[in-house]
Amino acid sequence: MTNTIDYYNRNINDFIASTATVDMSSLYERFLTLIPNHGKILDAGCGSGRDTLAFTKLGYTVDAFDGSDALADYATKHTCLNVRCLTFQEFESTPQYDGVWACASLLHLPMQELPNALSRLWYSLKPSGVLYVSFKLGSEERTKDRRHFTDLTEPRLRSLTDALPDVGHIDCWITQDQRQERDEQWLNGLIVKSPIKKDRLITGGSDPFLPRLAHEINRATHIDISVSFVMASGLKLLLPDLQSALAPEEDSQRKQASVRILTCDYLDVTDIEACRLLMLLKEQGADVRIYETKNTSFHMKAYIFSQVSKTDGLKGTAFIGSSNISRQALKSGLEWNYRLTYPDDPGFLEAKARFEELFNDPNAIPLNHAWIDHYEKRRLNKRVPIAPDSFEPEEIPTPTPIQREAMDALEETRSEHFTRGLVVLATGMGKTWLAAFDANSIGARKILFVAHREEILNQAAQTFLQINPNAKVGYYMAEKQHLDCDILCGSIQTIGKEPHLDQFSPDHFDYI
Repeated sequence: MTNTIDYYNRNINDFIASTATVDMSSLYERFLTLIPNHGKILDAGCGSGRDTLAFTKLGYTVDAFDGSDALADYATKHTCLNVRCLTFQEFESTPQYDGVWACASLLHLPMQELPNALSRLWYSLKPSGVLYVSFKLGSEERTKDRRHFTDLTEPRLRSLTDALPDVGHIDCWITQDQRQERDEQWLNGLIVKSPIKKDRLITGGSDPFLPRLAHEINRATHIDISVSFVMASGLKLLLPDLQSALAPEEDSQRKQASVRILTCDYLDVTDIEACRLLMLLKEQGADVRIYETKNTSFHMKAYIFSQVSKTDGLKGTAFIGSSNISRQALKSGLEWNYRLTYPDDPGFLEAKARFEELFNDPNAIPLNHAWIDHYEKRRLNKRVPIAPDSFEPEEIPTPTPIQREAMDALEETRSEHFTRGLVVLATGMGKTWLAAFDANSIGARKILFVAHREEILNQAAQTFLQINPNAKVGYYMAEKQHLDCDILCGSIQTIGKEPHLDQFSPDHFDYI
């Protein structure tokens, strides 16, 4: 390549004279139809800058480089652009170009250097981008006028592109040399990069995560799940499919699947009912473990499904993203989960190996009823909602203007000796926060918060703790009936029944 560059440095005027007026319009048209208007083009091995200038005049943004410092200097002056002096081995770029134009430039590389150069140019293309290349038609490497030439046929060009990832399609054709007194033929190639695949990212909302999980559970032989928390509301959505995987119907051809689930005690978010349901799965054959975080965080959300057979070997799908096991995350929440498939993506194997390490970590202990009993006591007496890796208490929130207006109206009714009030706020305006702010403003010590959904009660407990971190918060619903607490979050289905109400004196609560 050094001799070739020396040739162009010494013979720059002859080269420019022989190429400056060549009509390239038919090639431009074929290339530019694949480039968006005002797109970005790289002229790789730009020579005198003839094509760079033509693309610029047509409204495209153009970067250019050439291995000859003499040609790079000339092209800089000719195009009024900063043309870099680079060899193909020195060129590096992020995927930023809509098109790469390598016209009669790669042909000066030895055959053994072409794969690396093509790979560098290919990487610089955006998805759906196009790479144009041209070589003299032939099947040999040769030297002429102290310049190296690698001639290619269409099969040899296509074999070079086999190593490039995400090739959409290749268009090859042959043209005659446009220069006078030249009877050579040229092999032209347009190599188009595949567009971004839009079936890898599940975003939630109108694209819910739950159907994707159910589909994979129902065809997997090995199911591995690791999430930071599990809510009963979400686990109940997966239970039928998980139970079917553990105990297939007798007339089904499916064999019992291996099911492993790892969650943790991070922030004590996982609810007790979910723990009991996980124990039920364990009794049916699942391996369920709890990672005891011990002053660290545990944020991974990974769902790994393998299909192992004697005929096909290992195939698999993994989802890595943001969804824990809760009703909202699986059905309606805006959650991003990226799908890896194997054997297409080796990242699947890495995810599987990392899960294996974590599942067998000494901190990952088998779930049992004794642990759940201890966890329930610890969880219900938790006082400060601070992440284990944080040493700063969270800033105490303050009411929004709308909440302040409602609090003023409630205070006015109390000044008129009313003991009951009704506030109506739209969804998302902060009714739970308002209740906590108002109760705190009057110095209430014993508070009852009633709702019809467990999720709301859990949210309420965290809200009240954020405003009053030293309060003792408890629950009164189903089997959880804690009387000795400052703030009681009660299920209307439970606490609304007379036998439960009889446990509280009429003046037990300062604020309901």
